[in-house]
Amino acid sequence: MRTRAPFVPDDLHATVQHALAEDVGSGDVTARLVPAEQKSSARVIAREAAVICGQPWFDDVFARLDRTVEVRWEVQEGAHVEAEQLLCTLHGPARALLTGERTALNFLQTLSGTATAVRRYVDAVAGTNAKIVDTRKTLPGLRNAQKYAVVFGGGVNHRIGLYDGILIKENHIAAAGGIRQAIANAQALKAGVPLMTEAEDLEEARAALAADVDLLLVDDFPLEQLREAVKLVRAHRAGGGKTVLEYSGNTTLGNVRAIAETGVDRIAVGAITKHVHAVDISMRFSGG
Repeated sequence: MRTRAPFVPDDLHATVQHALAEDVGSGDVTARLVPAEQKSSARVIAREAAVICGQPWFDDVFARLDRTVEVRWEVQEGAHVEAEQLLCTLHGPARALLTGERTALNFLQTLSGTATAVRRYVDAVAGTNAKIVDTRKTLPGLRNAQKYAVVFGGGVNHRIGLYDGILIKENHIAAAGGIRQAIANAQALKAGVPLMTEAEDLEEARAALAADVDLLLVDDFPLEQLREAVKLVRAHRAGGGKTVLEYSGNTTLGNVRAIAETGVDRIAVGAITKHVHAVDISMRFSGG
């Protein structure tokens, strides 16, 4: 169970390269309207309040187009900004600035949108012990980037993919013949990754606690049932167990506070990476 993105994802350069390839293709024919030797400057402005995220992707776009482009950031990664605030300035060959504008802004707008959504949920549960956790419901090709943005929004990363954690879900339980058998099969693998399981009722929760799984994920429990699960987990940990309790299912900004106040450790929210509202950010040229 990951808690922080310790560094920029390894696939950053490949992600940027792919994004540029789909946009530029055989060449930016419109940029040829500007002389190759012309230099320009530009300003990037936030048009709405947001948490800014995605600077490494933004920078890499222009570095790949022309190493002489200078990007000067006026805000730090993860900073909250207000509408009409200056984010950064750029200076360099006009063609490179024109070609990279949309791809760079796409990364910045999307990842800022993710970070902003996360921050809203984190703020909504402030003062409780609950942490906001992401899921695998990410935009195709941008998983690592969005997981990075979750951290800068104040959230916590769940497993990155299918390879770095076992998460037994209802279909695994059904296929294995029950939760106890599914957990036993997982333990027999000795995979060296966290063992996590969903539970759809308190009976399954007790079975998971009996196996002292790393994480118990209760799915769509009503609040009263969730409070009972919290009591079970706390008693389990008081007896030396290690299990962490996570809630998932139809969480919104309207109900996340009530869920957090049950005492649950973590709340998984698919919407923070799935329902992305890109932040309105624009680039304006200001001459040479």
